[in-house]
Amino acid sequence: MTIRLRIGGMTCSNCSRHVQTALSAVPKVTSARVDLEKGRATVEVGEGGPSSAALVEAVQKAGYEAAPAEDEEDSSGPWQRGLLVGVVFTPLLFVLPWLVRAPPHPHWLGWLEFVLALPVQLITGRPFYQGAYRQLLHGRLDMDVLVSLGSSAAFLLSVYGLFRPGALEHGYFDEAAAILTLVSVGHWLEARVSLRASRTLRTLLSLAPPKARRRLSDGEEEEVSVEQLRKEDLVILGPGDRVPVDGVIEEGKGVLDESMLTGESQLVEKALGGLLYAGTINVSRRIVMRVSAAGSETVLAHIAAVVERAQQSRAAIQRLVDRVSNIFVLAVLALAGGTVLGWGWFGLGWERALLRAASVLVVACPCAMGLATPAAILVAANVAARRGVLLRDAQALEKCGRIRRIVFDKTGTLTEPTVGKPTYYGEAPQEAERLARALAAPSRHPLSQAVSRYCAEWPGAEIKEWEEERGLGVQALYRGETARLGSLRWLAELGVALPQEAASGANGTLGLALGKQLLATLPVLARPKPSAAGVLRGLQEQGYAVYLFSGDQAEASFAFSREVGIPKERTFAEVRPEAKAELVQKLQSQGGGVAFVGDGINDAPALAQADLGIAVLQATDIARESADVILLRKDIEAIPGILSLSSKTLRTIHENLFWAFFYNAAAIPLAIFGVLSPALCAAAMGMSDLFVVGNALRLYRR
Repeated sequence: MTIRLRIGGMTCSNCSRHVQTALSAVPKVTSARVDLEKGRATVEVGEGGPSSAALVEAVQKAGYEAAPAEDEEDSSGPWQRGLLVGVVFTPLLFVLPWLVRAPPHPHWLGWLEFVLALPVQLITGRPFYQGAYRQLLHGRLDMDVLVSLGSSAAFLLSVYGLFRPGALEHGYFDEAAAILTLVSVGHWLEARVSLRASRTLRTLLSLAPPKARRRLSDGEEEEVSVEQLRKEDLVILGPGDRVPVDGVIEEGKGVLDESMLTGESQLVEKALGGLLYAGTINVSRRIVMRVSAAGSETVLAHIAAVVERAQQSRAAIQRLVDRVSNIFVLAVLALAGGTVLGWGWFGLGWERALLRAASVLVVACPCAMGLATPAAILVAANVAARRGVLLRDAQALEKCGRIRRIVFDKTGTLTEPTVGKPTYYGEAPQEAERLARALAAPSRHPLSQAVSRYCAEWPGAEIKEWEEERGLGVQALYRGETARLGSLRWLAELGVALPQEAASGANGTLGLALGKQLLATLPVLARPKPSAAGVLRGLQEQGYAVYLFSGDQAEASFAFSREVGIPKERTFAEVRPEAKAELVQKLQSQGGGVAFVGDGINDAPALAQADLGIAVLQATDIARESADVILLRKDIEAIPGILSLSSKTLRTIHENLFWAFFYNAAAIPLAIFGVLSPALCAAAMGMSDLFVVGNALRLYRR
């Protein structure tokens, strides 16, 4: 179910992040998206999830306003209207004194400035004042408190001058308005720039079409919304249609573009029983699919949820920054108070002292510090998703930066199965291969895919009632008999007569049978993936120590490690599945972070034990749940890229934090000594925010 809320009190990206975090923390909330510009939040909740009242309460506890929103309501919030008021009236306040001749200015000019500045305070400043009030109620201090105090000081000082003519050199209504307007403009620009950072997630969420054609029990078709689809429903897909939900092909066969999921540009053939994923495109002919997963259960929704979770998660360094920011605000308030008292007592005058204190309050806003880490993480999560890599959370990026050793599981991770020369028994080779391809094509098992590739030159035979016996093989009806492709042991158990040479074949040999007759045996060989040697060599050149875990005998393991370039002393042979985690732990005891790359269910303990777990495509659900990083592509080529991206992201975070602290360290003294006016301070603060976001966006080009 989707719940939409109107959110009040947000003035910057930090605010929207706080709201998003509060909503995501509510039990059974699957995703939460907050639109700062429109002041709206869209929350997806699972079955039995929270009501809108519970979500409103969560937002209010975070210090912001919330209320249920209807789609037809006007979504332009007071924040945007306030910005418009400030942009119109603030320039007038600065131009007006120049339209009147040189000072002394007439007293009525001050009242005219008051009339122009008051709407800016009440409308443009309203979100800041409300935000400051709510944060103070919850015992927190943030940038809204500093901006509100700075603008109020200049405004109230100017009002005092209206009632005490001659007490001030001139009014400061222009400065009071400029603080609110420039900070609002800076946050608006920041929000606009940040839209690019969330583009990948927005694109993912919009890939699944909103409508689908469902076949009814009487054979008729009806167009329904995707939300109405349920498991076992039949859906019609025409050429060019996007798949609305996950399912399997019930009738027909087609060619699918799955590049949005895997990043692979090559089209994928799908036969009867083939798996279809939401958001992919049917590029060939009309097919009928049976729904297997809908809503939040689809692969597309899972990917979007992982990307969103990574964007919303908090790195350890961010938690430190948050604690520092809270202390920093208190320090700024103390500095501002000291500025007033110090300059006032030393004879500068309370007027100038108050203005300098206002400058300190505005220029020292810790917004850039708050944005430094989440902006970089947001972009990095999107860049990784575009490269076919899912990051579980922000901590995964930090873990990548600490890795010094990388352990690869051999089977399935560094190898891909290939089919050797088959042996045929009775059936013509062409007919046997046509049948083998028809049986293998719908399966996602690596051995089936190897058979499908080997027999690719022949079109598949016509089969019916295809099904897969997990871990054993596949079967279907062909010419009125049951055709099977699977392990020789399975075929023998089903009564298939095996010749002596086939019965004594290697464990990796597959058999093709029709009824009780064996048609062919297909030897399966494990070859290194084409990119394996290059990836491993590149990682070692970058300074990583690469290890190999293999369950094969020592001689075969060492031969494989020589072929892919892994030193013998870093090759572990005859490793039992349960011993992988123990070996990882042993490597960890030697110091430095250890990453484990695997794809099988028996890799789950090692993935969980490692400092960084990386699961490759077709990893089992348990392996994926144990991993920090999930590779959606068929190869390991993305591993050097994600390690490089993580180091660049951490470097960007450090650059952002350095800039934020340097900016404050340099600007605060300038404000104390009157070098920067309140208006210039507001502009500088906005530019600081833009610098941090812009520096994070550079990750797209790195």
